[in-house]
Amino acid sequence: MLFALAGLIEALRAAGRTVEDLGDIPAFRWRPDRVHPFAQNTEAVRASALAVAGKVEAAVAAGAFPLVLGGDCTVELGTVAGHVPADDQLGLLYFDLHPDLNTPEAGERRPGALDWMGVAHMLGEAGCVEQLARIAPRYPMLADTNLLLFAWGPGQATEPERAIIARRALAGITVDEVRTAPVQAAEQALRLMETRVDRLLVHFDVDVIDFTDTPLSENTGRNEGLAFEQAFAALGTILQSPRCAALTVTELNPDHGAADGSTVRRFVEALASCLR
Repeated sequence: MLFALAGLIEALRAAGRTVEDLGDIPAFRWRPDRVHPFAQNTEAVRASALAVAGKVEAAVAAGAFPLVLGGDCTVELGTVAGHVPADDQLGLLYFDLHPDLNTPEAGERRPGALDWMGVAHMLGEAGCVEQLARIAPRYPMLADTNLLLFAWGPGQATEPERAIIARRALAGITVDEVRTAPVQAAEQALRLMETRVDRLLVHFDVDVIDFTDTPLSENTGRNEGLAFEQAFAALGTILQSPRCAALTVTELNPDHGAADGSTVRRFVEALASCLR
């Protein structure tokens, strides 16, 4: 609804895209879960991911390019699960300042929000919630070699996340590398992933954009991440790959932008331009 009000459908059509809106899934507003403090609202997250998976699977079967608009980062579980029946050589370029490799059982901080654990569940990391990690026809959903962490910040990752990255030898390009040369970093990522996968899903967390530069994200990370132009220069390059099969956008909070809606409209225009 937010993106429709901001003119995304019209902007995509103006960019030459044929658009079919498959509608929203049932909304759930996060709330503290005192019964399961380290994996909060698991059933609601699972239900949302399955609902997304159903819509994505239908879109893929129809030969469409799914554009999934979240929500928190667990939405990506549904996007990946919806593609699994169609393709074994499936890859994910995770364009996010945070690698989201935490688990309910590990970490120096354990706030219990599953949105910083999604990638761990896709990889089947030990200690994850089984009923969430196994929502797809295949377990784990992704192979280690089919994931690339793009614009991740080593300083924003927890120590357990950095240990998982090292142990699994996960491919990654840091936020500093992307900031220095956004287009070249994106091209480097594509060169790697296009040798490994047939279809590439792209996850774009708005919090990779520095909140001080452009206040858009739910997570108000100041003086970290990329400038707006850097983020979209990289995203636009990535989306030109013929292997790209879907885009998921997460963590946008319109209340953090300008009251007249201009910040969100700028985001929508840049997103539509990337999808020409």
